[in-house]
Amino acid sequence: MKICFIANTSSLHVYRWIKYFADKGYEVHCLSLAPNRFDEIKNVKFYLLRNFGKKTLNIFLNIISIRRLIKKIKPDLLHIHYVGVNGVLGAFAGFHPFILSAWGSDIFFASKRKTARPLIKYALMKADLIACNGEFLKEEIKKLGVGPQKIKLAYWATDTQKFKPAITDKKLRKELKILNASTIMSLRNLEPIYDVETLIKAAPPILEEFPEARFIIGGRGSERENLEKLSFDLGVSESIKFIGWIDYDKLPQYLNSADVYVSTSLSDGDLSQSTQQAMACQIPIITTDLAVNKKRIRDGENGLIFQKKDYKILAKKIIKLLRDKKLRNKLGEKGRKTILKELDFNKNMAKVEKIYSDLIEKYKKESYEKQ
Repeated sequence: MKICFIANTSSLHVYRWIKYFADKGYEVHCLSLAPNRFDEIKNVKFYLLRNFGKKTLNIFLNIISIRRLIKKIKPDLLHIHYVGVNGVLGAFAGFHPFILSAWGSDIFFASKRKTARPLIKYALMKADLIACNGEFLKEEIKKLGVGPQKIKLAYWATDTQKFKPAITDKKLRKELKILNASTIMSLRNLEPIYDVETLIKAAPPILEEFPEARFIIGGRGSERENLEKLSFDLGVSESIKFIGWIDYDKLPQYLNSADVYVSTSLSDGDLSQSTQQAMACQIPIITTDLAVNKKRIRDGENGLIFQKKDYKILAKKIIKLLRDKKLRNKLGEKGRKTILKELDFNKNMAKVEKIYSDLIEKYKKESYEKQ
């Protein structure tokens, strides 16, 4: 199988996806507006597209070169990640069979803009198949006029061999100054949509009950300065450590250093990657009452759920977990079982592999019948 991707190679999701097929021995080609990060992966040939700094220019000034490249590559399948600029480029490429992966923000937000909506609908209609990361995203895609038979679920999922329970890294805990502390962790980016503010507001009552508790907040974003100021104003800055971006390979050791993982997000396409990863590491999680979370998390069984923005209830739930080690162990064990059953990366990618094969076979059959 020869697969050609148009995707942003700076994305970890893209990296994991493409590496899976390259490691399987397939011939993989990747066209990207972002620099190459696949040098260490065999079987991937990279093509850097010209980035003109504006979305419209990136679309219309790359169409000819993309058509030429695809004609030269002669892939069995074209797969585009993200419906925005990449999706429109794929639609204009004129190649079939063509799969388009919707990620969430491209549908939930970009498609609501008047200028972007016609192009996004065009890309969706041109694709032979749409892949998406959850039922709720699928429903939004259907609202844009796409028939349900054209949409397949393909979850990002989690590498359960990489993310698994492990002995706490004492050196890391010492480095983070949490050696003997009850540790609450959040790895969501510091943007308004992830509402890390609610976790910081929950800190004072938690620290009243557990003065030694520490909050480790990862991720980066535009809200960092505001969040640091809030923690100072609330008098809890000494107990909160902002650690910035964490390299993917180091995530398991960080997660295994936590006692509780919290996601305060106001919107997600499915159970977030960091929440999945924490569950795979058998860390008990608390997350917001989004429909996508309630689909996976049964409150009190494999995690805890609180009403978004309700920092008082969040504080009570964190305190409950810190008090009850037996409950933490139960939620952690059942959380990992949930990921193993529903969101294991290799199992989900095997399904994607079959989707590829079936679509290629269907297209070949249809092409033969037209002759």
